[in-house]
Amino acid sequence: MTPATPSPRLMRLFMGALLASLAWLALPAQAAEPPVNTLKNSLFGGRTDTAINGYDTVAYFAERKPVKGSEAFVQEWMGAKWKFASQAHLDLFKANPEKYAPQYGGYCAYGVAQGSLVKVEPDQFTIRDDKLYLNYDADVQAKWLKDPAGFIKTADGRFGALLKK
Repeated sequence: MTPATPSPRLMRLFMGALLASLAWLALPAQAAEPPVNTLKNSLFGGRTDTAINGYDTVAYFAERKPVKGSEAFVQEWMGAKWKFASQAHLDLFKANPEKYAPQYGGYCAYGVAQGSLVKVEPDQFTIRDDKLYLNYDADVQAKWLKDPAGFIKTADGRFGALLKK
C-alpha cells in the first residue's frame, strides 16, 4: 500500500500553520524601558507621554514641594513631555535639565535599588546632595529613608541594566 499524497490545499494549510507557529522567532527582542518614568499613577497603570505624572520637577527645588505642571509650559526632553508651573521654571529646566530631572528618570529610587522600575507618587520625594529622588508611596519612602546613601549606591549600579530589560 502506498501512502496518499496530501492535496495542494492541505499542504498550503500545513505550511501556513508551520510558518505562523515559527513567526515568533523573527520578532525583535522586547524594547528597552524608556529612560524617563512615564508610568501612569492609576489603578490600571499603563504609560503616558508625560514625565513624573505632569509634576514640575523644578518646583521640588525652588518650592520644596510637588507642584502640578501646566500644558502652557512644556518641554520635550529624553523622549517625554516635562510640564512646569511657570515660564521661569521652564527656563531653568531648559538651561540645565540634568540638574532638575529626578534621579533614575523619575522611577522610584527605592524600586531601582531593589531591581524594579515602578511608578511614583509625586508627593513622596527627597532632595539629597542637590538631587531629586522620588518614591512609590509613603511606606516605601520610609524604607528608603533608613539608608538613602546605601540605596543610592545600589541603584546607581542597577539603573542602566534595568533600562535594557
